[in-house]
This record gives sequence, structure tokens and C-alpha cells, in this order.
Amino acid sequence: MEIKVVRQIMEWNEDCHKELQKILNDNNVLMLNVMGSPGAGKTSFIINLIKLLREENLNVGVIEGDIAGKVDAEKIAAMDIPVVQLNTDGACHIEAMSIKNIIPEFNLKHIDVLIVENIGNLVCPAEFDIGEHLKIALLSVPEGDDKVEKYPLMFTRADALLITKYDMKEYFNFNQDKVIQEAKSMNKDINIFKINSMKGEGMQEFFDWLKKHINHK
Repeated sequence: MEIKVVRQIMEWNEDCHKELQKILNDNNVLMLNVMGSPGAGKTSFIINLIKLLREENLNVGVIEGDIAGKVDAEKIAAMDIPVVQLNTDGACHIEAMSIKNIIPEFNLKHIDVLIVENIGNLVCPAEFDIGEHLKIALLSVPEGDDKVEKYPLMFTRADALLITKYDMKEYFNFNQDKVIQEAKSMNKDINIFKINSMKGEGMQEFFDWLKKHINHK
């Protein structure tokens, strides 16, 4: 499968986020903005999520955001999933205008869920709405339990927090109670899940939550 590669256009339109949501809503597409540090497990999570969506006969599209390269997009394409690679050429986040320019690459009539893997970063991606309906933040156990306190905006704005690589907690001094308490104190509506993407553990709990939003769409 050929992977299309596009370059991010560094323009910003305050109305672009709402315009995108209208386009998606008109086509009954739910868009997820998956955010987290490099190595947090975003691509592994997306691969597992695609498998669960397929089991429900739901169609998926993916936008892979990276500063350069297309390694992750190739993994998604190997699953026979429509995917577009968005390279930002150094920018630390994706902007709504770039998503708007990519949307025509997909046949939205044949997509139920559109997943955006944002640039690996806990700072900039949290600041920009990109047309998404749900913001999904990933925090891996090896990153440490101080990230919620250090990067509050990411977790304040997230609809769900996934504690990934949860199977590694015995090897790290990771205080999950601290993470959950701090996240809930700054965002009482955040939903928190513990995930081991390598084995798929915890994915079903997340998917049960996500399905409520999919069914609503």
C-alpha cells in the first residue's frame, strides 16, 4: 500500500477546529487525538485499538504525525488501514489547518473512527485543538510519576489518561495513586485506564468507554 506523505502547513485559523468538527459530524466520524511522549506507546496502543474496532466491524483511518520519517505509518499500512503521514519538519505539534488539508485524502463515508497520532511531546500538542472529539493522553510507567505535576495542561484537557507499559510497574518507582490523584484534582472528569499494549491488557476497559462515544456518534 502506498503511503502518502504531506508537509505541515504552519498556518492557524481559530475557526478551523470547529470547521473540522462540523465536517466530521456531518459524516458521523469520531476523531481521536492521541498524545504522549516519544516512547509512551502511542503506536502500539493505536494498533491494538484498530484490532478492537475491526472486531466491531468499524472502519478506521489514521493520521500519523512525526517530525520526519514514516516508520509508524508503515506499521499501520501493513494492517490495510488507510493512513496519511504528516511530517512537521521540526514543529513540535500538529495544527488544525494541517488536519483540514489532509481530510480530503480520506473517504469519510467509509470511516467511523479517525485516529490522529500527535507528535511525541507532553507540551505543545496539548495547546492545539485539531478537530478532535476526544483527547487521549498516554503516560508510560518508565517516564515517572511526576509528569502530571510537571505538564498539567496535557492532563487537564484530556478526556482519558492511559497509564501505559503498566506491566513494568514493579521495575520502576512509579506511584500510580499519586498520578491518579493529581490527574483527578486538576480534571475531575478524566477517565483513567491502565494498559499493557504488548499483551492488550486493559484495552477492553478503555474500548468499552470509547464505544459509548462511538455509539453516540
